[in-house]
Amino acid sequence: MERMLNIALPKGRLGDKVYKMFEAAGFPCPEILETNRKLTFENPEAGVRYFWVKPSDVPVYVERGAADIGVAGKDILMEYQPDVYELLDLKTGKCRMISAAPDGYRDDPQRTLRVATKYAGIARRYYASTGREIDIIHLNGSIEIAPILGLSDVIVDITETGTTLRENDLRIIDTLAEISARLIANRSAFRFRQEMIERVMKGLSAQAEVET
Repeated sequence: MERMLNIALPKGRLGDKVYKMFEAAGFPCPEILETNRKLTFENPEAGVRYFWVKPSDVPVYVERGAADIGVAGKDILMEYQPDVYELLDLKTGKCRMISAAPDGYRDDPQRTLRVATKYAGIARRYYASTGREIDIIHLNGSIEIAPILGLSDVIVDITETGTTLRENDLRIIDTLAEISARLIANRSAFRFRQEMIERVMKGLSAQAEVET
């Protein structure tokens, strides 16, 4: 009997939404909806085993082969650049990676630009492409407050509606990338489990079209 396909899903609202896409695509696992403390959920009939992990950890599980496939935001893939196959845009979890600054801010090219972000890799690559010298200030939350308190000149972060930015008198300077959830695969798993993974892809692709 062929072993089950291991699937890493991101914990939280996005993961719940993505699981429903897998379910609708023909890969259900009823016990995942039960209230319990289990970490793995199996449906041998559908040939799948799901497990919840922190969103930023999904690519780690996939890259190292603990998961055959998984779902990660494009922001996480851009930041960590894992050695995985990016198979499909699921067209859900949509937002934008942006740079923003307080209203009225004027950049002084003679000064090193102070950038507050939790996406240090993305910020470095972006500003390197513009030739701008920067000082990264790594924060994990409430990044919008950094320029308000004078900790940074600008921020690099994701935004869905821009409401938090506007409420804190910040304006978008540039959009670095469009972000959404992506189906990714371990390179070796894709080679040896290609038929099964492509069946999952086909089912999810139909569900992704519903999202648009």
